[in-house]
Amino acid sequence: MASSAAAPPSTHPPRRQIVSDWLGGAGTAVERWLEAERDQLVLWLPVAVGAGIAAWFALPDAGQWTAVVLAGLGIAAAGVVLPVGARAGRALLVGGIAVALGCGLAWWRAERVAAPVLARPAITRFTARVERVEPLPARELVRLRLAPVDAVGLPTHVRVNLAEADVPQGLTRGAVIRLRARLMPPPGPAVPGAYDYTRVAWFDRIGATGRGFAPVEVVKAGDVPGTDLRARLSAHIRSRIEGAGGGIAASLATGDQGGIPEEDAEAMRRSGLAHLLSVSGLHITAVVGATMLLVLRLLALSPWLALRFRLPLIAAGAGAVAAIGYTLLTGAEVPTIRSCVAALLVLAALAMGREAVTLRLVAAGALAVMLLWPEAVAGASFQLSFAAVTAIVALHEGGRVRGWFAPREEARWRRIGRGSASLLLTGIVVELALMPIGLFHFHKAGFYGALANIVAIPLTTFVVMPLEALALLLDLGGLGAPLWWLCGRALDLLLWIARTTAHAPGAVAALPAMPRGAFALMVAGGLWIMLWKTRWRWCGLAPLVFGAAWALATPAPDLIVTGDGRHLAIRTQGGGLALLRERAGDYVRDVLSEGGGVDGELPVLDDVAGTRCNIDLCLTELERGGRRWRVLATRSAYLVDPRPLIAACRTVDVVVSDRRLPQGCTPRWLKLDRSFLARSGGVTLTFDPPRVRTVAASAGRHPWIRPATVLPPRDRQASGAGQ
Repeated sequence: MASSAAAPPSTHPPRRQIVSDWLGGAGTAVERWLEAERDQLVLWLPVAVGAGIAAWFALPDAGQWTAVVLAGLGIAAAGVVLPVGARAGRALLVGGIAVALGCGLAWWRAERVAAPVLARPAITRFTARVERVEPLPARELVRLRLAPVDAVGLPTHVRVNLAEADVPQGLTRGAVIRLRARLMPPPGPAVPGAYDYTRVAWFDRIGATGRGFAPVEVVKAGDVPGTDLRARLSAHIRSRIEGAGGGIAASLATGDQGGIPEEDAEAMRRSGLAHLLSVSGLHITAVVGATMLLVLRLLALSPWLALRFRLPLIAAGAGAVAAIGYTLLTGAEVPTIRSCVAALLVLAALAMGREAVTLRLVAAGALAVMLLWPEAVAGASFQLSFAAVTAIVALHEGGRVRGWFAPREEARWRRIGRGSASLLLTGIVVELALMPIGLFHFHKAGFYGALANIVAIPLTTFVVMPLEALALLLDLGGLGAPLWWLCGRALDLLLWIARTTAHAPGAVAALPAMPRGAFALMVAGGLWIMLWKTRWRWCGLAPLVFGAAWALATPAPDLIVTGDGRHLAIRTQGGGLALLRERAGDYVRDVLSEGGGVDGELPVLDDVAGTRCNIDLCLTELERGGRRWRVLATRSAYLVDPRPLIAACRTVDVVVSDRRLPQGCTPRWLKLDRSFLARSGGVTLTFDPPRVRTVAASAGRHPWIRPATVLPPRDRQASGAGQ
């Protein structure tokens, strides 16, 4: 007789229960972690807004921008409906809304500033009102921002450079002038990864740039000469200190860098001291600190005032007034306004008896700038400034570092030694924080900036700026000459530090244009490390290291071609770059060398072994990936016999030309002629493995890529005649 028995019950929980338990445990762990980091959560609000803004700039069209907004709102909804912890839910809710807000804000801002752009280059005569006068004495130029008056076929705002000798008397802000100028649309990036002035001009509402010619006629007078305090002060300072020192002194007082020769400005950049030239946090801090100290000491001389009023609060108010006045004096540029906002927040904290400098204040300043100027997030200035300040504050908020460098009773030499060590450590951390940003935007980063800044920052803050301020004060009575002499010697020392550091062996690391993904990973990893407090912060090392490895592993291009096809640089067997045309300008040389990750002067192809050139053509070879790659380029404006040109095309891999090549010209790989480059923009090529990267000027739907245009006057007349 068969009998059946029930199967014994399983001792293992069902799979659904396992998953549920695991998710519950993970949620509890995340909630405990967020509870431990509760003071840091608010710091991620500007990061989320900035991520939304960055997504709008990085993604190409309205469909993807809409997807980012909807994804942010979806994350916010998930924080409400999903069974996550209270802090995790609130973080998802606020973070999702912030991402959507950032993307929408950048989109709205770009549409709000929309203005027509000149359709094509033209030489025209027009009348315009002067909106801004910017002297550039180091280049013997004056830059004007103009608003054309009753000019058909011109944008609402143009930027024109005039030679100093062509500037008439009475050309001041508000004047109406008549001039002849060669205008062109704002130029885009010449090669992939280069500076995109088109985007910057769009947000500044500049529709054309160009060069004006004499004679320039003043039709209607503007402001009385000398009423522009900034220009008058800059000219006064340059008259007291000659040469590059006077240009630097003027930039410290007014933010006007036009008097600094390019070779000295480049030395400041290569030595990591360029931040001293842009009025930002260092300068605002020095002005506020000096004002507070002076006001406090003067008021403290009166016992009646000291006993009846809170003098530190009065001094903080005076510091706030000084910060606002200095910001207005220096032109109220975005970096200066950003630093002024941060200084006002610090002064408010001091007035309330709170800790003065914290990451929360830095986050508040960043958020204020993003809400007012979301386009600043895409610029190097915003990124460099906030990366430096965040790194400094995060470093010194750490318990261990704070313990190392906290004030204590000790011998003077030990106090000086610890102060120097603190400054050196801060400089190294700041250099590490700024290096990815510098390499991404400028393709260069300095190695000795931390050492140079140990001397340069105290020299500027405690010697140069106080001497300059006292000299300006004494000039009211004509007594400032001795202090100007001392200030000039201090500036000579600063320039010597910059030049010596810039020309030291290995002072600058050059890197070709890095992928955006690598840069994003490094930024995300750096923020993760700086903004969290617990040991989980070190998880940010993974994306940071991976992004750096990705950037370093990106191969340097073997061939770089500008968008007009007139200029190219090709890799030589020694690893450098050689130019097609000897008469390439400084701007083109800089763009090509930076795009190729090369620091130094570039030779001409004629001087490279294995290259055959004549007045019309250049043929060069490069060995990559076990084979020889042959490149043919045209370099004259003369007509070339098409039959030998077509025959030569068939024997090479790549042909480059600024003209439209015959249809029969069929190289083995690419024909980069006028037709191709008009669609692609600038091009970079690598031969091992074969890869093409373009500017893709026609791709995407950002408003500055396909803007509303106006035809210049001559083109309008031609169109009317044709009709």
